[in-house]
Order: sequence, then C-alpha cells, then structure tokens
Amino acid sequence: MFAVHLMAFYFTKLKEDQIKKVDRFLYHMRLSDETLLDIMARFQAEMQKGLGKDTNPTASVKMLPTFVRAIPDGSENGEFLSLDLGGSKFRVLKVQVSEEGKRNVQMESQFYPTPNEIIRGNGTELFEYVADCLADFMKTKDLMQKKLPLGLTFSFPCKQTKLEEGVLLSWTKKFKARGVQGTDVVSSLTNAMRKHKDLDVDILALVNDTVGTMMTCAYDDPYCEVGVIIGTGTNACYMEDMSNIELVEGDEGRMCINTEWGAFGDDGALEDIRTEFDQELDLGSLNPGKQLFEKMISGLYLGELVRLILLKMAKAGLLFGGKKSSALHIKGKIETRHVAAMEKYKEGLANTREILTDLGLEPSEADCIAVQHVCTIVSFRSANLCAAALAAILTRLRENKKLVRLHTTVGMDGTLYKIHPQYPKRLHKVVRKLVPNCDVRFLLSESGSTKGAAMVTAVASRVQAQRKQIDKVLALFRLTQEQLVGIRDKMRVELEYGLKRDTHPLATVKMLPTYVCGMPDGTEKGKFLALDLGGTNFRVLLMKIRSGRRSVRMYNKIFAIPLEIMQGTGEELFDHIVQCIADFLDYMGLKGAQLPLGFTFSFPCRQASIDKGTLIEWTKGFKATDCEGEDVVDMLREAIKRRNEFDLDIVAVVNDTVGTMMTCGYEDRNCEVGLIAGTGSNMCYMEEMRNIELVEGDEGKMCINTEWGGFGDNGCLDDIRTQYDKEVDEGSLNPGKQRYEKMTSGMYLGEIVRQILIDLTKQGLLFRGQISERLRTRGIFETKFLSQIESDRLALLQVRKILQQLGLDSTCEDSIVVKEVCGAVSRRAAELCGAGLAAIVEKRREDQGFEHLKITVGVDGTLYKLHPHFSRILQETVKELAPRCDVTFMLSEDGSGKGAALITAVAKRLQQARREN
Repeated sequence: MFAVHLMAFYFTKLKEDQIKKVDRFLYHMRLSDETLLDIMARFQAEMQKGLGKDTNPTASVKMLPTFVRAIPDGSENGEFLSLDLGGSKFRVLKVQVSEEGKRNVQMESQFYPTPNEIIRGNGTELFEYVADCLADFMKTKDLMQKKLPLGLTFSFPCKQTKLEEGVLLSWTKKFKARGVQGTDVVSSLTNAMRKHKDLDVDILALVNDTVGTMMTCAYDDPYCEVGVIIGTGTNACYMEDMSNIELVEGDEGRMCINTEWGAFGDDGALEDIRTEFDQELDLGSLNPGKQLFEKMISGLYLGELVRLILLKMAKAGLLFGGKKSSALHIKGKIETRHVAAMEKYKEGLANTREILTDLGLEPSEADCIAVQHVCTIVSFRSANLCAAALAAILTRLRENKKLVRLHTTVGMDGTLYKIHPQYPKRLHKVVRKLVPNCDVRFLLSESGSTKGAAMVTAVASRVQAQRKQIDKVLALFRLTQEQLVGIRDKMRVELEYGLKRDTHPLATVKMLPTYVCGMPDGTEKGKFLALDLGGTNFRVLLMKIRSGRRSVRMYNKIFAIPLEIMQGTGEELFDHIVQCIADFLDYMGLKGAQLPLGFTFSFPCRQASIDKGTLIEWTKGFKATDCEGEDVVDMLREAIKRRNEFDLDIVAVVNDTVGTMMTCGYEDRNCEVGLIAGTGSNMCYMEEMRNIELVEGDEGKMCINTEWGGFGDNGCLDDIRTQYDKEVDEGSLNPGKQRYEKMTSGMYLGEIVRQILIDLTKQGLLFRGQISERLRTRGIFETKFLSQIESDRLALLQVRKILQQLGLDSTCEDSIVVKEVCGAVSRRAAELCGAGLAAIVEKRREDQGFEHLKITVGVDGTLYKLHPHFSRILQETVKELAPRCDVTFMLSEDGSGKGAALITAVAKRLQQARREN
C-alpha cells in the first residue's frame, strides 16, 4: 500500500516538475486575462478600421461586406445546390428545404478530392474540375433536367459588390492556383459550367464558409447572428448594422460582415504576443507575413507549432535526453489531430507515447507529460486568442443594439473545434469571462458550411420572390411625371368649375368665397379674441396688436374636445366651446370685456359675408348633429346667449387655411396662398374678383377657400387610387367624400399604411404572417409613427421599438419593409399636394399675365412641420410642375388662430375706413 502511495506521489511530483519546466520555457505563450482584454480592445479597433471607407485600405482585418442581408425565417422552401471549396476536400450538396409548418431540411452530398496539382495549378483547370464534379453529382442524382439555384461556399478572402459576385483577394491555407487572384470567381465557375451544355444552374450566392456556418445555425436558432470557424483555417462573421458599413451604400437593415480575422496582426499589432516559434513557422509557410493571427490559432498550424517547440526543447536538452529523430526535423510531421489525441482526458498520455514513438523517439514518462503540456499550452493559447476576438464581436453587437445585456447564439464549425477534446470548453469559459454581460449559446453546425450556402441561396430566393411582391405593392404608390402633370391639369379644371356659377353646383373643389378682401398692412391695432376649431383640440387666443411696428403678443389656452362632444349634438358642441371661452376669459381676468372675435372654423362653409358661414359638411371625424346647413356664427351666438355671462362681437368666421395665409401675409406681402397639410388638407389663395362668378363685383381680390379635399370625389382620380385607399374610404365616417384629402392628410396616411401592412402580412411577407390584434385595430397606426419611422436619425432598432409598442414583433427585415411602405405613402401624399399647389400658382401667374411669378405660400399643419421628408418632396414637386413660378414657402409660426385675430383686425380696420368715408 505504501508503495502505491509512493508511486502516486512520485508521478504527481514528476508531473508538477514537467509542467513547471514547460511553463518556464513557454512563458510567452501563456496569456493573462489582462492581456486578453487588451487583445480584445485591439481587435475592436481593427474592426472599426476595417468598416471605415478611408481606413479600410490600410486595415489588416478587412471586414468584407457579404451582401447577405437576412437570416432564414423558416418560410424558405425548394431545391438548392451547394458547392464547398476551401478545405482538404471538395463537397457537392443537394438541399431540399420544405416549410410544412416546421423547419425541415433533407440533404444528399458527395465528397470529391482536391489534388495538389489542381489546387496549386492553373486557375482555369481548378474551376473546370469543380464544374466536372458538379456535373458528375447531378448525373448521379438524376438532376440534369432541373434548373436549380446554386450557392458557392468559397472559403477565401473575397471582395464582394453583390451577393453573386466575388473577387479573390488572396489564397490562404494550401491553395495557390494561378491567375485567380483579382478575378471574379463566380464568373470563372460560370464559364467553366458553360462547357457542360446540359447543366442548367444559376449561381445566386457566393458565401464564405463562416457565413455558411452562421446561416446553417440560424435556420435552427433565429438568435444566431455570429459564425466562427476554427478548423484548417479560422475566421468569423457577424450581422453588422448597415449604418456602420461605410463600404456599402445605404443605411437600412443589417448585413453579414466576413471579418477575415486570420489577418489580424499582419500590420504588426500582435508583435508583442508572437513568439520565436510563431516567427519560425511563418517564415516556412506558403504566405510569409500573412494571416499571422490564423497561424497562432488554426488546425493547419497548431501541430507544426508543437513540432517546432519540441525540436527546440530537445536541442536544449529539456526533452528526450537531448536526442532528436530525423522525423522530428520534418515539417508537418506533427498534425493537429495528433495534438488533439495527446490532450485526450484518459488515454492522452498513452497516445502521446505512441505518437512520439512513431516519430522515432524514445520518450520517458516525464517526456510524455511535458509534451502533453506543450500541446495544452499551444491549443489553450489558440482558444484564448479566438475568445478575445469573439468577445470583441459580441461587445460590438451589444453596443450596436444599445443593450445592457446581450442574448445571442454563435454558430460554430471547424475540425479543431469539433475533434479537440478540450477546445470548446476552454473557448466558452474564456468568452464568458471576457464578456460577462453577454449570454452566449454556442451551437455546433451539424451539416457544415455547405448547407449554409444552400440556406443563403434559399434565403436569397425567398427574399427575391418577396421583394417582387413588395415592389408590386409599392409601385401602386409611385406617381410618374406624366401622372403628376395630369393631376395638376385636372385640379386646374376643377378650380375653374368651382369659380363659375353654372358649373359650381357639380364641382368637387367648392371654391368657397371667404369675403376676406384685404391683407394686413401694418396699421392694425387693439385687442382681439380668436377661436380655433378644426381638430381634436380647441384653442382660445387673445392677441394684442400694436400698430406700425407689426408687433403682436399672444396668449392662448388649449382645450380638448372629447369624442362624445365631437359626435354628439350641435348644441352640446357649441355649449362646450362657450364653456372653454368662459374658462379662458376667467383665466385672463377679462370676464366682462367686450372684444371683437374671429372664429377659425376649419370645415367647409358657404359664406354670404365675412361673419356668416353655413356648414356644408363635417370632416376630420366630426359628426355633431343639427349643424350641417346651419350658420355656425349664429349657433355660437345662441350658445353665448344661453350662457348669459358675456357678450362678444363676432366679426369674422374664417377657415384655418385662410388664417394661415393671413398670419404669413402679416410678415410677407408676397404671401397670397395658404396651405394646410396636417390632420386635414386644404388650400386658399387670393383670386381676382372678376373670376369669381358667385360674388357680385369685379374690382380687387378675394380669398377663395378651395376646399380641395373633395378633389376626385367625381372619379377623376380613380386611376391612381389603390385598393388600400378604397378600404380606408369605405371604413371612414364619410365614404366617397374627401378622396384627395384621404390620400394626402395626416388623418388617413397611417390608416393607409395599416391596410398595406395587413395585406403584406396576409401574403406572408411581414411579421412571419401573423396579424396581431393591435394591427387589426383601426386608427392604431397614427401618422406621427410615419414621421418617427421615416426619420433619417432613427436606427432600425428604434423602428423595431416603435413597432413593438404597436404589438408588432418585427425582424430587422420587417422594419425595413415598414419603413419603405411609410415612405411610399408619404411621398405620394407630398407629390399629390405639390401637384395641386402647382395648379394654383400657375393659375395666379396666368391671371396676372406674368412670364415669371414670385409668390409666397404660407404653410401650417403637423404633417408639413413634423414629417422628415414631406415638405422637401412637396417643394420639389411644385418646382417641377410650375417651373415659371418662384415659390417661397413660409411656415406659419403661430398657426391659424393668430390669422383669425388678424382677419378680425383687418375687418375692423376696413369697417372703420368705410364709416369714415
């Protein structure tokens, strides 16, 4: 028993001594946590350099865009071919992907050898050999009659400008075929395939093996957004935000970046980490000075590193009693499979003895322990370096998503990772230590990168088909120049119809006289009260005007109009308005004051004078009974009488559009047009009295409230109305009415978008085909969401958050499509508004007989003010459709309420002038 304990002690002591000896000799190969964090930071800096347009040319980590923009979503189906060229064997694969409610993949494959004379010979012969193998596979599998899409896994650094194209930057591993570097490998293979007349194959995707690995794993786990290969070579890829990739146009969505991390350190960034053995190995390699990170990590080199270390230790008398065998001098005699075998848990020492004996050495027990520890240090360093670079990628993903904690999956492949008994465990442990704020799942790619190439091809096919369907929908909202000219001309015809006595009753654009005949001249003065009713909020304002200096001071208060009041009785509505006025006068300390009042009433009214306005019809969601056909000024006076607390002098009833024009006209005398692009849409302008047949007199001008929201109610816009416009119209409070407004105003744009999203989801093009209850709810997609989603400053992540608020669980790709839909709907709205406005400014130019007209348009409305692109598109459209008009757009700062007060002030001034005359 004592002897057994003595032997165990001796062996433990021997092991400790050997391990210490090796540790001292390989001190530089043991990397501390501090060093690994430093390497991680260096790699992060290199990634940033590789992504930058200006810094990429000098970056060692090339960060190559792959043009893979989407991962599998489970709806892929069909038959696909895949080729895998890049390792010790070449593989052809047929993949059958079927949906059937669950992810299902069937594969048939065949391996072909890659002889040295082929991979180091002539490039043309290499691709002809690949084409011959593909033809052989298709004949064997009876696929010659089928036209199939193909994905090519090509495991070498390529510069891609699209998914199906790639220029080889440099060969790595053992490949050295001549005449391929700097050429497009897809073209080379396509040309080689042409020699087989019976081969009908389309190369849809060129994929790096690492990307293939990520895509294979992503098919099983949608959270997979990183791929790592640790095999013959090593590399990693991950999904990067497009906004960070300066090498590719566009900011939307994400794209897989092939890091080509094997070249990390080629610029000297890792010189303090590299040892004499790394330098010796590099000098004897096919590509000295290149792929230095890979040479410290991958399976092609680990065995050789171990051999060089053992040779040096033997020469120093630290191993084998100082004896060396001839085999130990031969490059490549120790392979990575030997390293893996020597590190096996129980049989490792026995394997070590056998491998060393095969090399012609006579190892002692101590030698075997030392050699085993050399293997451990070399492979542990490899895992440590990989972990540091992977931790940098995971940190970047977490920061891109602005998350405190990242949950993600890393797809893994490669012979070293698969066959080495300790490697995965070591890698996982170090990664988790370096990024404690990342929860990482490591998923082994069962079918390798070849299946991944088929998955990329399947996704490309799906995306291509979906893109066609989405484009078909979006095309309905694209207006040609010819269509816009037609809309401008139709609007012009409708304007003329509305002005003429005979055609006015049938006109859709009502062209209502407002009896506002003058613009402010700066002599107005006094205190004026203004009311502003036109949406869900009601405003009461007090305006103090001091004459001469155009100085205006305003005080206002906003009151809500509840839905039950909007859609109750007329009496309830006007009583509520008077209650709000009373609260405001009380608040301002003006309870008994008798003030002149202007009433901005933003609904179609027929006026017989400036202080009389008969409501034609409610719009914008108002439905109060007993109001249509009644004079709203009388209704307001009646409500004031019922209250019996104060008396007001109602001088003018005006439309909000007229108020906007007056507000801007106070600042700019060229302002003769008012435009509202907000909840509703409308336009007014100063018309020559001689053209207004509905009002007596030919002298001077009068403001016309066009009420252009009804344009198209006679069917003249049916050629551009879509099924979605019809659905919105049918579900509105006033079907068949205000058709132009329903295509251009804030109240309806979100609803059009919602209808499109429902249709695309039904077609399986969005939200995984799942229509949420929230999406079924009318009005849920407010126009403010369009403005937010289309903001250039908003990253897709924030778009996804907005959609999540709406109960829509969107992928990155969904978010891009939603943004496109919003863009198409709002662009059409701005162009339609622009075409209508072009008709009016052109009319003003012709009426005045000018070759060129300089005119200002006063604008108000949330859509114009808050939408990131609406105003620009509208202005560009006007410029194109009215080239002889120099139009200035002036934002109405204080809205239509101030305009009502100004109209009241002008009316009072004109009354005074008439009295004096």
